Amino acid sequence: MMKVLLLTAYFPPEIGSASHLFYELAESLAKKYMVTVITGFPRYNVDKKRMKDYKGKFIIRELVAGIRVIRLRIPLFSGSIPVFKGLNQFITALFLFFAGLFFASCDLILLYSPPLPLGLSGYFLGKIKKSYVGVNVQDLFPQSAIDLGVLKNKYLIKFFKTIEKFIYKKADFITVHSPGNKKHVINKGAGAYKVTVIPNWADTDLINPSNRSNRFRKEHFLDNRFVVSFVGVMGYSQDMEVIIESALQLRDCEKILFLLVGGGIKKAGLEKKVKVNNLRNVKFLPFQPREKYPSVLAASDVCLVTLKEEVKTPVVPSKIVSIMSSARPFIAGMNFDSDAICLIKEAGCGLCVEPGNSQMLTQAIMKLYNSRSLRNELSKKGRMYAQQYFSRDICIAKYEKVFKEIFCRGDV
Repeated sequence: MMKVLLLTAYFPPEIGSASHLFYELAESLAKKYMVTVITGFPRYNVDKKRMKDYKGKFIIRELVAGIRVIRLRIPLFSGSIPVFKGLNQFITALFLFFAGLFFASCDLILLYSPPLPLGLSGYFLGKIKKSYVGVNVQDLFPQSAIDLGVLKNKYLIKFFKTIEKFIYKKADFITVHSPGNKKHVINKGAGAYKVTVIPNWADTDLINPSNRSNRFRKEHFLDNRFVVSFVGVMGYSQDMEVIIESALQLRDCEKILFLLVGGGIKKAGLEKKVKVNNLRNVKFLPFQPREKYPSVLAASDVCLVTLKEEVKTPVVPSKIVSIMSSARPFIAGMNFDSDAICLIKEAGCGLCVEPGNSQMLTQAIMKLYNSRSLRNELSKKGRMYAQQYFSRDICIAKYEKVFKEIFCRGDV
C-alpha cells in the first residue's frame, strides 16, 4: 500500500479553509493509502477548550479518521511584523522537516504552500527518503505579498523568488487551483508537464441548499432581516473597508444586515469604525466551527467575496466554491483579470463589481435585495456548477490520477 505524507502548517482543530482542505484530502486518501500528516500544534482560530489537550507537550501522535497525525510544538514569533512572519515560515519548515525525517516513512510527499519554505522541507525529505514530492500551491507567494506592498525589500524579494523558482523546478508534480495559477507557476520555472489544475472543492453533501430560517438565525437574532454576509479571514488582502462603506450607505435600510463572520488583523479596526459611526446594520461574529459553516451560508441571503485591487494574482477564493455549493447568490469585488471573475461569468452564479467601489457594491446588493427571481437564478446555477465541477469526489480523483501518473513516469 502506498505511503503518503502530507506536510502542512494548517490542520484542524484550527478553523479555516486551509486546514480543512488538507484534512478532507487526507481523509479521502486514507481510504486507499497509508496517510500521515505532519503539522504543528493548533494556534489560530481554535476553541480555547481544545488547547488544553496540547498544554505542556512537545509532540503528540493522533489517529483521526484513519489518518496518522503527528503534531509538534513549534516556537513562533507572535505579532504582525513582516520580518517575524518571514522567520516563522522558515521555523515551521525546519520543524516539519525534522519531524518527517524521524517519524514518517513515505513513498510520496505532498505539501501545502504557503509557507513557501515548506517546499524546501519537502525537497530535502524527498531526496533522503527517495520519495516523490508534490507541491499544492494555494497562494502565489511572494508575488501576492509584493502586490499588497507587504514585501518591499528588493533583496528579500529576490531571495524568495529564488526559492520559489527552485521549488517549482525541483518538485516532481505541482497542483494549482486555477488556470491562471498554472500559467504563473510555469512562468516561474515549472515544467508544463508537471503542473495540474485541481480546483479547491466543496463537500457538496455537507454544504447543500437548506432552509434560510435555521437555528443559526435564531441563535444570533437575525430575525427576518436580509442578511449580507462575509465569512472568512479579515486581513490585508480582503477589502473589508469597502463593505463597511457600503453599510454606511445603507444604514437607513433597516431590513438589510451586514454579517461579518471570522477574524484577522483588520477586524479590530473594522469594529472600531462601526462603533464610531454607530452602525446598527453591522454584526460581527467570530470564526464558527466547521459543522456550523453550512448553517451560516444557509442563513445568508447574499454573500460577499472582496479582494483589494492590488491583488493581481489569479486567485479563486475557496469560499466561492462553498457559497456556490450552498446555493446562495454572491457579489464579487476583485480584479477583473482574476480567474474567479472568469469562473463566475462562466457559471452565471454571481454579480461582479469593481474592487474598492462601494457605490457599485451597494447597487449590486440592492439589485439582489429587490429581485428574488434573480437571487434564485444565480443560486440554482451556482449549485449546478459546483456539483458538476467542484465536488470533493471529483477533485480527489484528480489527485489520485496525478499520483498514478507520477509513479508511471519513472524513478525518483
